[in-house]
Amino acid sequence: MATRILIVDDHPLVRQGLIGLLSTEHDFEICGEASGVAEARELAAQTRPDVAIIDLTLKDGNGIELIKELHARSTHTKLLVLTMHDESLFAERALRAGAVGYVSKHEASRTIVKAVRAVLAGNLYLSQRMTERMVQRAVGTSAPAGSPLEQLTDREIEVFEMIGQGLTSREIAERLDLSPKTVETHREHLKEKLGLKNASELTKHAVQWVLESH
Repeated sequence: MATRILIVDDHPLVRQGLIGLLSTEHDFEICGEASGVAEARELAAQTRPDVAIIDLTLKDGNGIELIKELHARSTHTKLLVLTMHDESLFAERALRAGAVGYVSKHEASRTIVKAVRAVLAGNLYLSQRMTERMVQRAVGTSAPAGSPLEQLTDREIEVFEMIGQGLTSREIAERLDLSPKTVETHREHLKEKLGLKNASELTKHAVQWVLESH
């Protein structure tokens, strides 16, 4: 029986490229493609894929939250991240959410088939650099200092990204179903953790990060 694969990415060209790469494998079948969280949620329920390949930034939400939801619904589907986002910042977050692999879009043409087969075999799929980093942490060996963003919570990262996308506090609150006051609290925590003096510095930092990571 063919392995059923769901692709979740908000860029049509990326989805088409993945379909082209994966369709060359005789035992792979693309059972659906989605551009956002709502569509992915519906397709996953309808098709029960063996593997879902998910980007972390989607048109109507956050890939980490989608991974948490799909993982809670079913352990049948292997969740594999394919993204431009920095592995050192997001890979462990994705694994904690329920993903079993993390692939950079820069390496997708070389590694995506290998990654899919690895997670189907019950293995984790990470780059060698990330694997070594996690082993160091597990055995208590100090890893090299990373980005200050690593100390942020998943929700703070989400708010930070939306600030970088130009959303106001009210828009962020509506998108995340939070109160504007809660969003302002997240903003204060972000400034404190990142050593930023004011809202202008926070916005500039967030915009730069979004541009560099997308």
